[in-house]
Amino acid sequence: MEYEGEPRMDRTGRYDGSDVIGSGGLRLRRWREEDLPALLRAYEDPAMHRWLATQVSGPDGAADWLEAQRTGWAAGTRFAFAVTEGGQGDEPLGNAVLKRPDPVSGRAEVGYWTTASARGRGVAPRALAALTDWAFTTFAEQGLTRLELLHQVDNEASCRVAEKCGYPLARVIPALPPDYPLDGHVHAREAPAAALSRPADRRGEAAGTDGGRASGR
Repeated sequence: MEYEGEPRMDRTGRYDGSDVIGSGGLRLRRWREEDLPALLRAYEDPAMHRWLATQVSGPDGAADWLEAQRTGWAAGTRFAFAVTEGGQGDEPLGNAVLKRPDPVSGRAEVGYWTTASARGRGVAPRALAALTDWAFTTFAEQGLTRLELLHQVDNEASCRVAEKCGYPLARVIPALPPDYPLDGHVHAREAPAAALSRPADRRGEAAGTDGGRASGR
């Protein structure tokens, strides 16, 4: 995995925002003000309404969403990248995000979405793979050892992306109507060093009942 320079941390140990280069010309970069029209177009897609808990509507909603991403970066708890690809201009093809609400924990959550025009070209797995490598590299010294990906149980496409990127099913979490009417899947991937030092985790072979809920990305 390549970065625009080495991963850089400020005095508080927060990542400063270097771009991440994935395979096939994929680039993960910070969201910018000029991305707001593309963000609104992305959220007009019916698939976004079906699978994402968090919705964006209208210029004010898009501005609020962008400000939330800036706040997350500043706090060191949420790192959202616009996914772009060479040959497609610089317009976002999706979003890839690392959520670390508790930076001292060894666990964090990853998520993503892609625009309708980006689907079928391997953008989602390439973005998730780039985000995963970046996260484990950048936050290794802070003790990050496990990443989890959550989605609704009937989102088979997200299951395929997770498994392709080395996130096997770890457990099933129960529905919480009305916001979460169906069960959720939790896929998990261990950091390379952690995976080598721990016994094999067989939880992916049976459903569990603990854990959080499938969340919006």
